[in-house]
Amino acid sequence: MIQAVWFEIPVMDLERAMKFYQAVFDLPPTEISTDDIRRTTTLFPGNAEGAAGISLNQTQNFPPSDHGPLVYLDASPDLTPVLQRVEPAGGKVVEGKTSMGAAGCYATFLDTEGNLLALYSPA
Repeated sequence: MIQAVWFEIPVMDLERAMKFYQAVFDLPPTEISTDDIRRTTTLFPGNAEGAAGISLNQTQNFPPSDHGPLVYLDASPDLTPVLQRVEPAGGKVVEGKTSMGAAGCYATFLDTEGNLLALYSPA
């Protein structure tokens, strides 16, 4: 079985993106790491139970985009409260909550950097 273990979300303005994700997902503040190539912050460190780690990455040749892989972020048990925080935090809802029948629901949004992402919940 193939399972995602880590993914990075490209950003142009790390501080703005941090505020967006912290507001939408009700996350605590995180620290920024900087080296000669990139600035990053880890939103979800991942864990031994298999949860993927997620970081924001501000690197010159890694621009945000609404084209490419579509990452689904868990918003269980119901994605509605999370989706309602997207626009007040500076993002844009692209497709509202949509049923997939017994498979659950999804919605898509653009973050403050222009990345297209999805939310998923079983209800």
